[in-house]
Amino acid sequence: MKLDDIMGNKKNRNFLDNLAKNNNILHSYLFVGKEGIGKKLIAKEFAKKILCFNKTATDECKSCTCYESNNHPDFSILNEESNVIKINDIRELIEKVIEKPILSEKKVYIINDADKMTKEAQNCLLKTLEEPQDYVVIILIAENENKILNTIKSRCTRILFENLTNSEIEELLKKENINIDINKNMYDLFGGSIGKAKKMIQKKELYDLVDNLLEHIETSDELEFFLEGKSIYIKEDIQDILEYFIVSLYNLKDKNINYLNGIDIVQDTINKLNSNCNFDMCIDNMLWKLWEDVNENYSRS
Repeated sequence: MKLDDIMGNKKNRNFLDNLAKNNNILHSYLFVGKEGIGKKLIAKEFAKKILCFNKTATDECKSCTCYESNNHPDFSILNEESNVIKINDIRELIEKVIEKPILSEKKVYIINDADKMTKEAQNCLLKTLEEPQDYVVIILIAENENKILNTIKSRCTRILFENLTNSEIEELLKKENINIDINKNMYDLFGGSIGKAKKMIQKKELYDLVDNLLEHIETSDELEFFLEGKSIYIKEDIQDILEYFIVSLYNLKDKNINYLNGIDIVQDTINKLNSNCNFDMCIDNMLWKLWEDVNENYSRS
């Protein structure tokens, strides 16, 4: 895959493409943006182009052949599985950094989810960023740059990545033969992330149940709504479910302005769960309050 073939963030792709073509490569970059919008994919293609003998990454040189076979001696990606990055992980990386390139003119290291580095790991990396070897390029990828030390950020060229558009997500899903009906609520919750879209689509039936529950809240009696709502709440998916409730409630506001009150109720539930309040009690309380607020006139009669 070429940089030109990646969906979204065309401005950034063109910028990185020109850097590689002109051999105007800096020592360190910080790619910032929401998870699942293609930062890592673009970073890997940028790395391939940096390492390429002719800077075209057309798979015609030995460097590109080695890269495509995951066997390039001058390329490494740390934390591809998105774990906490500890100081020993960075120490191992630094041991490799001081070694000169074997095949290409440069060596490229990608640190995925760099915002998961511990403070000790970041301080360990700092010296390498302060006094980089001429041949080393380090690309940090992060969703939350506030978790990265200012001393780290100040030594990196920051590139901000935009969310994908709904049409871009739709096109990517079609390319992967994922052809299902997706409503506006789901697109709103995707938030421009193809990664989140794929995750949510796997449980589309669950979100359809949420829509059905809220669309019939005004015609359901209180106990019926409560029992049906309880069946939807799966503990391991609770964050996504509650976020979807908020989106769905907002999009129902034209039907009944009281749906907006429900957003505060759901957000309060999210806050309580994040504070480790009792799960069942929080959900029970939320469902009763939702029904009462949306059916305000009925409940007060």
